[in-house]
Amino acid sequence: MGSPKSKSALERLGSDIRGARLRRGIAVADLAVRAGTSPSSVVRLEKGDPGVGIGTLADVLVSLGLIDRLADLIDIRKDDLGLALTAERQPRRGRNFAATVRRWKAKSGEAAKADPGDVDPDGASF
Repeated sequence: MGSPKSKSALERLGSDIRGARLRRGIAVADLAVRAGTSPSSVVRLEKGDPGVGIGTLADVLVSLGLIDRLADLIDIRKDDLGLALTAERQPRRGRNFAATVRRWKAKSGEAAKADPGDVDPDGASF
């Protein structure tokens, strides 16, 4: 069914789409043709119906010249909670490539054959 918050947000989105359509002087039928959908889908979108597909929303926004708004809807660079959680999960100390190669060779039983000249201390492989 959806939460009251999502229902309210969809109704506001639909109202804004309707307002943008009316400001441009476009009829529902004309917008539907431009977006490649049915007039009933446009009306449902404008009413905030959660059953309207996101593809229909995108096509309507393209027709109204507002598709950049959809692309900017979720900007992960501005997701403060997500960025904080990612920073928390970051390793405290990184491993250099030479240590990783030594660990791989030790696991595969090739530790005795390892040539220290294969990897320089900066982690560059030769």
